[in-house]
Amino acid sequence: MSETTDGDGVTAPRDAPRPPDPGGIPLFGNVHELASDALGFYERRSSEHGGIVRYDVFGTESYLVTDPDAIAAILVEEHDRFEKGEMPRERLGGLLGDGLFLAEGDAWREQRTAMRSAFFRERVAAYGDAMVEHARRTAASWDDGDVVDVHAAATDYAFAVLAESLLGSDVERERDTVRAAAESVTERFDTGRIASFLPEWIPTPTNRRYRRRIRALRATIRDLVAERRAAGPPANPGAADDLLGTLVAAAELGAIDDDQLVDNAVTFLFAGHETSALGLTYTLYCLARRPEFQARVRAEVSALDADPTPADVRECPALTAAVDEALRLYPPVHSFFREPTEPVTLGGYRVPAGVVLTLSPWAVHRDERWWDDPETYRPERWLRQTDGDEATGDEAAGDGSDGDEGDASGTARGDDGAGPAVGDRPEYAYFPFGGGPRHCIGMRFARQELRLATATLLRRLRLEPVTTELSLRASANTRPTHPVRLRVSALDGPGASAGRGDGQRDVCRGTRTGPRRSRLPTDS
Repeated sequence: MSETTDGDGVTAPRDAPRPPDPGGIPLFGNVHELASDALGFYERRSSEHGGIVRYDVFGTESYLVTDPDAIAAILVEEHDRFEKGEMPRERLGGLLGDGLFLAEGDAWREQRTAMRSAFFRERVAAYGDAMVEHARRTAASWDDGDVVDVHAAATDYAFAVLAESLLGSDVERERDTVRAAAESVTERFDTGRIASFLPEWIPTPTNRRYRRRIRALRATIRDLVAERRAAGPPANPGAADDLLGTLVAAAELGAIDDDQLVDNAVTFLFAGHETSALGLTYTLYCLARRPEFQARVRAEVSALDADPTPADVRECPALTAAVDEALRLYPPVHSFFREPTEPVTLGGYRVPAGVVLTLSPWAVHRDERWWDDPETYRPERWLRQTDGDEATGDEAAGDGSDGDEGDASGTARGDDGAGPAVGDRPEYAYFPFGGGPRHCIGMRFARQELRLATATLLRRLRLEPVTTELSLRASANTRPTHPVRLRVSALDGPGASAGRGDGQRDVCRGTRTGPRRSRLPTDS
């Protein structure tokens, strides 16, 4: 029997079996199941058929991968045997072009090198003031007792932060253009609509509107680039004040061309505020449903002398656990996609070249093999036992990047890497930011933003749930189908501008009622 090195990095027979194929409707495949509830479909397939299982979309052979060891092989150990592939390029090329998200090989490496200085730790820390200031303004815009749509507010907040810190304040005046484009992206890739699986060139009303608004957005970005150039770009990418300046400088040096400059600006415009807005929405929602843990986080951040800095939040274990657990239960990116460039063996199964592999944080993060009571928001699972609390583990669950993993003080984790959580589980049982060389380049920025915003708000406000169950859909990201409403109460006493009050008790279940349709990935 002939043998080969498989995609898990071990030796396996060439005639290994194919993954299970539970079947579907001729021609349509499993489109009807994905359209009715994509997130539930991923969970059911994984639960019923194991960590690697086939599904089809209009004849396109695809495999759902929820085995953490296979995910590690694809993203890290054997990453050079996999690429983003044709499916993401066909579906996203009109939006993201040849930017960092879709680029492959040398083109990807050159682009990532050109812009990585914008995401160095010192540069990201410098964005902390804007993150905190915009959170202060958000809190100040609410009156005591207001019921607010936290998703809408988080979207406005994340856009404001992105505009000031990454793309420059000039993009603020184009908010309506960006919002219209974002709405069309959500509509175009909403898997609850059968038409979302059709090619972009088919002239449906949704596709025509999508193409029109994306053209308007790209024209707007080109105008912003022209203004930057007229003002005089920095001499090199490392000298730029923000990401757009970094991109313009890289283009002036020939590291990227003008089309790639626009492609990357569009990529970060969406990835930089949509996923952060969703992460903040789910963190605040879950804390509202767990008022005793909300009080614990508030006590932690109210002990600070002033509003938090990036260094402060790295030493706030309860705050970090609250964010990490929200990203586990409601990962903003429900799926990452890859295609093998050659036949591989994953989890003992033979997988042909060129098929679509769907790596689903949503399904893995809710798998009871790796997580106790997986559909319950339980941030205590991320904390080490220091005072009789539940946590005892020090297991890393990771993003495939280097970073400060916590220390004996009980800090849950720093900006860059995996967090300790209770129990013995594989590293890639948790991967909200992807992993390996193509992990999300903005991970450090996003984690800092989520913690600074949450801390700043909790120092001023008490949150109570008005929305008690989330209905989610899978479009390009994991999105709520309806407004997520919370009641905000102003806090009194010393630190009212710094931190306000404590809470009651309740349990936040990871509710998944209603449609759970799916969006698109943000690994780069």
